[in-house]
Amino acid sequence: MSGQDTSTSKQAVALKYEAPEAPVVIAKGQGLLAEKIIEAARENGVFIKENPLLAQALGAVEVDDEIPVELYTAVAEIIGFVLSLQKQQTT
Repeated sequence: MSGQDTSTSKQAVALKYEAPEAPVVIAKGQGLLAEKIIEAARENGVFIKENPLLAQALGAVEVDDEIPVELYTAVAEIIGFVLSLQKQQTT
C-alpha cells in the first residue's frame, strides 16, 4: 500500500456511450493511473469534463459494467456537454 492519500488523489473514469444502450465504464483509476487515462484521452481527442463527485461515484462501478440508474441524470449532463463541444467543432 502506498502512502498516497486516495481521498485527495486524482480520479478518472472513462465512459463509452452508444445509444440506445446505457453508458459503460471502460476505464477507471486513481493517482498515476488516472493521469494516464486522462493523457490517453487527450492524445485521442476525447473530450474531458472534470467532475470529482461524479468520478468518485462512477469509481464504484466495475469496468465493463453499465452505469447505475441513479447516475443517469448526472452522466446525461456530461454527454450533453460533450455533444455540444462536438457540435461547436463542426461549425
